[in-house]
Amino acid sequence: MVKIYITRHGQNEDNAQGILNGHRDLPLTVLGEAQARKLANEIRKVGFVFDTVYTSPLSRASRTAEVICEALDLNRPVVLDSLIERNFGIMTGKRIADIEKLCAPDIIKTDIITYFLSPEGAETFPDLLKRARRVLRQIQEQHSSGTILLSTHGDFGKMLYAAYYRLHWREILTKFHFGNCELLLLAEGISLDASRVVRIEQHNH
Repeated sequence: MVKIYITRHGQNEDNAQGILNGHRDLPLTVLGEAQARKLANEIRKVGFVFDTVYTSPLSRASRTAEVICEALDLNRPVVLDSLIERNFGIMTGKRIADIEKLCAPDIIKTDIITYFLSPEGAETFPDLLKRARRVLRQIQEQHSSGTILLSTHGDFGKMLYAAYYRLHWREILTKFHFGNCELLLLAEGISLDASRVVRIEQHNH
């Protein structure tokens, strides 16, 4: 059976400015590059070897994947368009601090993130979960064995986790925070703590 790891990209310029990026495509910050290198070093320490690295087409994810591949002497990452972040609709480019003002009561609040559920033009979490299931089916059909890394985004990464472990999308939003350059393992029969393979202290909303 194929073993799948997922990571979220390093900090990018929108993250640093508190802006909701969605499909906006600004590059990693200096800190984001450092986070990617730190993740690569942690992967090297534990001895993981990836047969294929797939990445979202957005530069914050693809650059994170490139840093990892370069550091570990792996083949270049393969762009998989369906790993792209959630379309934020009219919330794209808005300030994170304004989510509650603009979207309440149609929100879910956690200690770290306030999630908007269905502003105009945005992908809903049920839609995102369906896309995540399609991605996992595609990976499992193309790879009967081996170890795969997916470089993706916060909201979509959580839906990949929910799809794999057959969790409700609402449950996963409040279950844990998926920080920049954290590494999650998707494998049957393990706990949440065990699935969080690499954690990076610094994170962005």
